Amino acid sequence: MIRLLWLSAAVVFLDQASKLWILATFDEYEVLTVLPVFNLTLVYNTGAAFSFLSDAGGWQRWFFITVASVVTLVMAIWLHRLRPHERLAGVALALVIGGAVGNLVDRIWLGKVVDFLQWHWQQWYWPSFNLADSAITLGVVLLLLDGVLGWRRERESGSPR
Repeated sequence: MIRLLWLSAAVVFLDQASKLWILATFDEYEVLTVLPVFNLTLVYNTGAAFSFLSDAGGWQRWFFITVASVVTLVMAIWLHRLRPHERLAGVALALVIGGAVGNLVDRIWLGKVVDFLQWHWQQWYWPSFNLADSAITLGVVLLLLDGVLGWRRERESGSPR
């Protein structure tokens, strides 16, 4: 399953390429309306999801670098230990690893994460995010789906997987 790290590398590449393009093209807070409900805009996040701890004074940068590094290592070990039939879990872990590394690169390089995707409805705005965040979200959803499917298989067969 460790061969799935190509997917992690692809996520990191696409995430960093898109962020480099945004940084070269947009000024901070500049907005390009793509659809009536979707914008591209350059914003920075010094915190975590939904700007959690973004105003913590700077220590959070090192905290999030440490957390992302530990989570990436644990998930890489988990990925390495998966059995060949656990492909969905492998893809999910590879997506989360790629997303975590993509945002980790930002934190190390810039001290903050580059976000640029923005959904909204009229005056209600979802917090901006990036491709790494999308990969993490998709990976977590796939891990949950894998867990539910595994639980169903156990119930139907009467034995643990």
